[in-house]
Amino acid sequence: MLPRRYPNFPGKYVGWYVALGVLFLVAMLSAVIVFGKEKKEATGGETPTTAPAATTPAPPPATGNATAGKAVFTSAGCVSCHTLKDAGSTGTVGPNLDGLKPDFATVKHQVENGGGAMPAFKDTLSAKQIDDVATYVSSVAGK
Repeated sequence: MLPRRYPNFPGKYVGWYVALGVLFLVAMLSAVIVFGKEKKEATGGETPTTAPAATTPAPPPATGNATAGKAVFTSAGCVSCHTLKDAGSTGTVGPNLDGLKPDFATVKHQVENGGGAMPAFKDTLSAKQIDDVATYVSSVAGK
């Protein structure tokens, strides 16, 4: 619109036009830098400055018998789905437990509740058997 109406735009004011353009550029970049910052989210390693440090509960200790857990691992059909070197299993349906290296609480939760293609075993295995297999897997996985 301006070139049609004012063919010599910006004419003798080209210096002011460039200066004003640079000023707007600097203002826009400054606004992006100042207002574009994201708030930091607290992570597990950081402690808030206004509140006392939150402690994460320690995982429950392994309470089962690893030797009995190995028997449960083989008899419950875990060997057909999971890879675990200590048990001599090479299943590929479930995750490779040697690579995953789950802790006791994770194994116990997964055995009780299942997940993905894995069925829940809380109705077919006793609490002692679940503790045994969780102790076994968490103690030998990845070794």
